[in-house]
Amino acid sequence: MDVEALRAHCLAKPGAWPDFPWEEHDHPVIKVGDGARGKIFAFLGAESVGVKGGATREVADEWLERYPGAATVMRYLGRSGWNTLAFDGIPDDDLLDAVDESYRLIVGKLPRRDRPEGWDAVRG
Repeated sequence: MDVEALRAHCLAKPGAWPDFPWEEHDHPVIKVGDGARGKIFAFLGAESVGVKGGATREVADEWLERYPGAATVMRYLGRSGWNTLAFDGIPDDDLLDAVDESYRLIVGKLPRRDRPEGWDAVRG
């Protein structure tokens, strides 16, 4: 997996769009929802992706147990169930599943009016 392939996967989701909230980063965050109400579901990096690993920290910790060294608690957001997953060390299908689950978790928390049509049909 590489960042461009993962970016394309993210942007293929209903209502997904790239945002560059921090000038010093080369890669976007991927959001879903309209404008200022949009919520991040993936933090793209050159060698990793930050995702909502589970509804709770305990669920997100399963990634840490499955992929020690390749999955880590995300800085600043980790207590809320966010993980950083390295492209090297985690199978591509598992990375895609993690992004899909992050998308579902984030969209599911949006007000119904802000959820994109077809969001609930995304993988799995």
